[in-house]
Amino acid sequence: MASSVDNLAELWASLDALLASLDDAAWRTPTGCPGWTVQDQVSHLVDYESRPVGDTRPEHTVPDLPHLRNEMGRHNEVGVDLRRPRRPAEVLAEYRDVMARRLAQLRGLSDADLERPMTTPAGPGTLQTMLTLRVMDTWSHEQDIRRATGRPGHLDGPAVDESLAYFSTLLPYVVGKRAAAPEGSTAVFRVGERAPLIIEVSGGRARRTDAVPDAPTVELAMPVATFGA
Repeated sequence: MASSVDNLAELWASLDALLASLDDAAWRTPTGCPGWTVQDQVSHLVDYESRPVGDTRPEHTVPDLPHLRNEMGRHNEVGVDLRRPRRPAEVLAEYRDVMARRLAQLRGLSDADLERPMTTPAGPGTLQTMLTLRVMDTWSHEQDIRRATGRPGHLDGPAVDESLAYFSTLLPYVVGKRAAAPEGSTAVFRVGERAPLIIEVSGGRARRTDAVPDAPTVELAMPVATFGA
């Protein structure tokens, strides 16, 4: 089974090939992330991965922008906004430099390193938890770029498997809390050609199950790209 490091290498290579095929106009295309163009998406990934390899973030004051709603959004915008004046070729060159250095760093991790406790954006976890989040986030941003530029792809493979596995862990919360599904209900999610994801509400809790119901309360079928959107 591929490791998260292998999956990040796969994602960064896939993105490199995609970005190299885009002209400057495509880099300026708005994406589904409010206020962000294709270039902004790439700048975000560069900014995020540059910090673990020791690059210092330049001092930069983010202007008041309509898509900024909270401090996390403003924090993420720093590395994006400071790169907005740059040409796409400059951002791509920085992307290649940062990802090469980051991959070399990750290749040197030991099993003990991966189990090191740390705080992640999703709460307490380990470095391995963080790398899974980076796989999911990177694949999601790649799909944002592909949708915006009309270039679908990278919908299977180990990196996609790891991303979808992470998303599937959120389904009990989505069904039980966000959708407030009633006791005794079942929801079946059919994602592409993959095995169905089944959530049942029992004893006041929503949980994953492998038992396929004869008559689910709701059944949703969607492409892989839609599930990950």
